[in-house]
Amino acid sequence: MDATTELDALTTEIQGEIARYPVLVYGKGTDAVPRCGFTLETKEFFESLNCRAHFIDILENFPKRQALSEMTDWPTLPKVFINGVFYGDTDTLEPMRQSGELQTLLKAAHSGADVSATPSAQAS
Repeated sequence: MDATTELDALTTEIQGEIARYPVLVYGKGTDAVPRCGFTLETKEFFESLNCRAHFIDILENFPKRQALSEMTDWPTLPKVFINGVFYGDTDTLEPMRQSGELQTLLKAAHSGADVSATPSAQAS
């Protein structure tokens, strides 16, 4: 497979994943097994919002990491997508959380389910 064909295949795969999951995080590790502090921070960030996020580990998949970097023009991980839109990472999302904008996006992503900004609202 030549480089263009591989990039096209990876882009198609990524677009399918983005369409499948309302809140998607590409990171180093998963929510169950974070493999870096930033992925752990992102997991905890979404947990504090009582938000279901799907994590995909791309630490060892360099071609996919490269394709994502090119698609987003964002070189670092994690990369967060909400309703198919790229938002960066928690540094970008935190001000949105503080303003309430993020909760509105997450509620829409989860079809109107309650999304709270407080850890006390987490499901037990």
